Amino acid sequence: MIEKLFGLVLCNFAKLLTGVHPLWQGCKPEAKLRVYFANHRSHGDFVVIWAALPAELRRQTRPVAGADYWLDGRFKIWLINEVFHAVLVDRRPDRDGPDPVEQMAGALRAGNSLILFPEGTRNTGESLLPFKSGIFHLAQAMPRVELVPVWIENLGRVMPKGATVPVPLLCTLTFGVPLTLTAGETKAGFLDRARNALLDLAPPAN
Repeated sequence: MIEKLFGLVLCNFAKLLTGVHPLWQGCKPEAKLRVYFANHRSHGDFVVIWAALPAELRRQTRPVAGADYWLDGRFKIWLINEVFHAVLVDRRPDRDGPDPVEQMAGALRAGNSLILFPEGTRNTGESLLPFKSGIFHLAQAMPRVELVPVWIENLGRVMPKGATVPVPLLCTLTFGVPLTLTAGETKAGFLDRARNALLDLAPPAN
């Protein structure tokens, strides 16, 4: 019970702090099995996406997060496991634990949508880093799951890297047209298409 209450408080706080405004341009907020993939600027990214989803979708959506960051300290462990029910993956190249793609596919098979950041790490620039291959392999493993691009605008300014106190600022989330892997599509072709679908949602540069 306390986990649900804390999650609701955190959700409302995120909405209040960022004034998050979801724009469903390419799809509707429907109860479909989806992977929401977004640009990555801060540790608050998945919280804002999670908070922007309708309550019935939020309950069935889990973020994908790095175990190296979140399994450090009792409160963070409790928060990421008991409140967000995240899929925690080992991002080390020499990992000997579970396969991250299989972990994500298992969560989808169990009926949970996911929030994923294909850049793999926080980006302090204005564009996008190259996508890691995990989203391609996940699309191969779960070809019927919709992959929805989500552009996060301004959140990097709300909680910039290294900051301890967030700065209130309007944040916009733009949800684009869902993607699926096409027959015979190569890894490079798919990663370029997914990356471009996300960049297409970004506002024009000043």
